[in-house]
Amino acid sequence: MGLIKNITAGFIGSVALNLLHETLRKNATNVPHINIIGEQAINKTLSKYGTPITNPEELHNVTLKADIIANTIYYSLIGGNKNLIWPKAIFLGLSAGIGALKLPEPMGLNPEPVTRTNQTKALTVGYYLFGALVTAYVLKTFSKK
Repeated sequence: MGLIKNITAGFIGSVALNLLHETLRKNATNVPHINIIGEQAINKTLSKYGTPITNPEELHNVTLKADIIANTIYYSLIGGNKNLIWPKAIFLGLSAGIGALKLPEPMGLNPEPVTRTNQTKALTVGYYLFGALVTAYVLKTFSKK
């Protein structure tokens, strides 16, 4: 598959992940707040190389854009061998979700927004798996044409 198709599918999977997260974050309780981890990471980086963002809305918007870009690139890795799309999607989706649980603390970030309960942990992994499966579905759809 071509690079453009992989990136396009990755973008669609990334947007699907973020739509799911934002919808549940705003409308449900006991759900992950992955955005808070991203905001911590953005401001930690900006503190070292510039000035942190103090406006909450601006910080959220910057984080959302950075998240979509990063996940687009990551999910685009699912493309390639047509026979491996589903296994790669499952592996990369689970890896991203587990990474979202395990990496904040070693990075000096507060993991509580995604690890506070077993439900938030499961949903965190599920969100990333969902984005990867959407990406795989789009790639399979592209390959039929």
